[in-house]
Amino acid sequence: MDTNTPAGPTDIRPFRIDIPESDLDDLRQRLERTRWPDELPGVGWDYGVPRDYLRELAGYWLRAYDWRAAEARLNAWPQFRTEIDGATVHFAHLRSPEPAATPLLMTHGWPGSFAEFLDVAGPLTDPRAHGGDPADAFHLILPSIPGFGFSGPTRETGWEFKRTAAALAELMRSLGHERYGVQGGDWGAAISRELGRIRPENVIGVHLNLLPGSSATAEPTEEELAALSPAERERTLASWERGRRWARDEQGYADIQSTRPQTLSYALTDSPVGQLAWIAEKFRQWTDSGERPEDAVDRDHLLTNVMLYWLTGTAGSSARIYYERAHAGYWGEPPEPSVTPTALAVFPHDNFVPLRHIADRTNTIVRWTEFDRGGHFAAMEEPELLVGDVRAFFRELREDAAR
Repeated sequence: MDTNTPAGPTDIRPFRIDIPESDLDDLRQRLERTRWPDELPGVGWDYGVPRDYLRELAGYWLRAYDWRAAEARLNAWPQFRTEIDGATVHFAHLRSPEPAATPLLMTHGWPGSFAEFLDVAGPLTDPRAHGGDPADAFHLILPSIPGFGFSGPTRETGWEFKRTAAALAELMRSLGHERYGVQGGDWGAAISRELGRIRPENVIGVHLNLLPGSSATAEPTEEELAALSPAERERTLASWERGRRWARDEQGYADIQSTRPQTLSYALTDSPVGQLAWIAEKFRQWTDSGERPEDAVDRDHLLTNVMLYWLTGTAGSSARIYYERAHAGYWGEPPEPSVTPTALAVFPHDNFVPLRHIADRTNTIVRWTEFDRGGHFAAMEEPELLVGDVRAFFRELREDAAR
């Protein structure tokens, strides 16, 4: 069987989030019994999440955060679960009131979730109600990647991003969306790009806020730099330098998840503060924040994201996508070319500096927008900027098609 065409969904079932109160009681008890480690004085965030900050955040989680309010907000979205290629796939399906709306599949990454899109869903599905043009409306499909959140743990090996893209293509077919757009960042960017590559006859356009394989991975030579414009030379050197800092200071989480996700899972599945620290650090390091993640992302929104890992016990299974990618046959090879029109929204505090001359080698880039603020979690940090760029990209594609 063609590996890009998995078996279709056997059944699409309505799904509603309904966490037992006993699970919330267990969380409270574990938070109250947290065993706190020592800490070196004066090191700030250099060694990881500062203890005083995490104690305060965990205390807020215990005493002030309202899961039931978050649950009700998420349950306002029609949600479903189905089985594709042996995996459970959970998704929200938000139909626009505009009948001519464009279907748009938006996919999260790690350590994100489908809740990343809470602040962009309304403006994208109903622009008329948010001061926009109704012609820019979208029907949204928001999946949880297999292994993440309410998709639950995967039950077999091999669920890397290419298999996920094929499964989501089958999901869109089963929902009756023959022509649609895709959008994503982090793993959602890899999945969205791959979906556009393997289904150019179905995918109208690919909008990304991160482009895998578009940064400088080796020190540029003098010959390479000489062929570039002065601005692109400067950007290339900045990309290389940021990559060096990443390898020294930030890469550890990915190395662990790419090699021993099962070992890590015991700690994160047993300790809510461990799970909180593992995720909150990334929301501080990868965002356009100051001293705390909350400088960039709403605190309750951050905790809702953490809850979707904790309550579903998917810390380990979500990490496995790193292992599967690192052990796939294509690992280390350059990206395969995509002919589907692609847009990149560049947020300056994301993890890597993308380079246009590299991106153009294997992507059909038709829109490249650089913003002056924002980071890795664009839908949570800068929802208005992301919404505006998504609307503009697909509007351009509609206008081009009409000519």
